[in-house]
Amino acid sequence: MDGTITTKDGVSIYYKDWGTGQPIVFSHGWPLSADDWDTQMLFFLEQGFRVIAHDRRGHGRSSQTEDGNDMDHYAADLAALTEHLDLRDAVHIGHSTGGGEVARYVAQYGQQRTAKIALLSAVPPIMVKTAANPDGLPIEVFDGLRSALAANRSQFYFDVASGPFYGYNRPGAKPSQGIITNWWRQGMMGGTKAHYDCIKAFSETDFNDDLKKIEQPALVLHGDDDQIVPYKDAGVLSAKVLKNGTLKIYEGFPHGMPTTHADTINADLLAFIKG
Repeated sequence: MDGTITTKDGVSIYYKDWGTGQPIVFSHGWPLSADDWDTQMLFFLEQGFRVIAHDRRGHGRSSQTEDGNDMDHYAADLAALTEHLDLRDAVHIGHSTGGGEVARYVAQYGQQRTAKIALLSAVPPIMVKTAANPDGLPIEVFDGLRSALAANRSQFYFDVASGPFYGYNRPGAKPSQGIITNWWRQGMMGGTKAHYDCIKAFSETDFNDDLKKIEQPALVLHGDDDQIVPYKDAGVLSAKVLKNGTLKIYEGFPHGMPTTHADTINADLLAFIKG
């Protein structure tokens, strides 16, 4: 079934909730929706799990929010959803921006309800270059994303999906028009203000303190050809900060590897969850 919850600040959050058994909760990347987890939802449903995915505020079928488009609100929204569904012993899986959402949620709200977490191509510990993070991406990179979004969001999303997100700009790549169109479709469902604000949320939020608080087993998966979230300043560092982190780097995998390499990612996630 699917449904909505209303947060304390009046935002409608859409979610899907299928099956029974141990719950797996999926947090999607920017600027997508719960639909980005279609392949994982079907796979883990067939494995006997209960699978839940929501549209982040301002994304997909949730409210097109003017404000509150930041990690603190994203984490609070996820907490509201887990409490509404009374999820216990849950596995939280976050891709890209969703990995930041998972880290902040578990650190601030989810210690009692969470069994394990997995961070896939995820933005923690922090993306932007700072004195404390000298290998991060310069702020100009993110300013460029904002400018492109404001100028022509539809074309910008098409360019991201058909190029760096899935590695379709690499020599020998075989782009899937269906995957590109579905990325564009998900992006255009959401609110432009929320998506604009979310660039700051995913690039400038520092998750180091969140990662340090997480006690649960954590699987960190990243492709070494990730052109969106470079793995050396993300997955590698997160795994070092986490108390119980395991790192796996995939040779040649792109940022959107849960879609392009779903069979590999799903098998590794399943082994981690059952292990």
